[in-house]
Amino acid sequence: MAASAVSAPEGVSGRFRGLLLRTLSAVVLGPLLLAAVWYGFPWIDLVAAIAAPVMVAEWLGLTIGRPMTRALAIVYSLAALTALLWLHHQPSSGRQTILWILFCVWATDTGAYFLGRLAGGVKLAPRISPSKTWSGLIGGMCFSAVVSSACGLAFDLGETVPLAFYGVGIAVIAQIGDLIESAAKRAAGVKDSGRLIPGHGGLLDRIDGLIAVLVAVAAVRLVVGGEWPWA
Repeated sequence: MAASAVSAPEGVSGRFRGLLLRTLSAVVLGPLLLAAVWYGFPWIDLVAAIAAPVMVAEWLGLTIGRPMTRALAIVYSLAALTALLWLHHQPSSGRQTILWILFCVWATDTGAYFLGRLAGGVKLAPRISPSKTWSGLIGGMCFSAVVSSACGLAFDLGETVPLAFYGVGIAVIAQIGDLIESAAKRAAGVKDSGRLIPGHGGLLDRIDGLIAVLVAVAAVRLVVGGEWPWA
């Protein structure tokens, strides 16, 4: 879902095949998620409750015959949903934190998608996901840095320069989350985790990076306690 490229002979139109369907899916689902985050309980909790069985079912499909991997994958996803609710319900900037995470992850995906497909170049992890490139990762990092700084200004989260670096970190973590799911799909011999979302595949295909970022941000929040390191 993050950095990607295509072979050199393809034209621009070929490189962005499927973009319209991806965009339409995002236009429909994105506002619903944002509304749930904005209005909080019970809508954000309902989102987590709906997502949990779907995520578990998709992981079960990707980890057949691998009990330990299956257990870890399920715990990993449920930890992300727990992190989502825990971070959102924090009395200090909970809603703003989730919006910041979402915008940074979406920026990472957008920057990686466009720059990766336009620039191509050296593969990031060819044995795990042959389509991902270093140029896509750099694009995702740049987009996320800019959006993270903008969120700092909009939500009064802290200084814009440190937040730019945190945005870069989010992009890297999101890419790691993407690679984790890509490795599972490669081991299972499938292209997508499911067919739930047109243009994106399964739910895990859409939120693989977000899962990793939620877990990481929640871990940081637990370590630093009541204050963010950039506050």
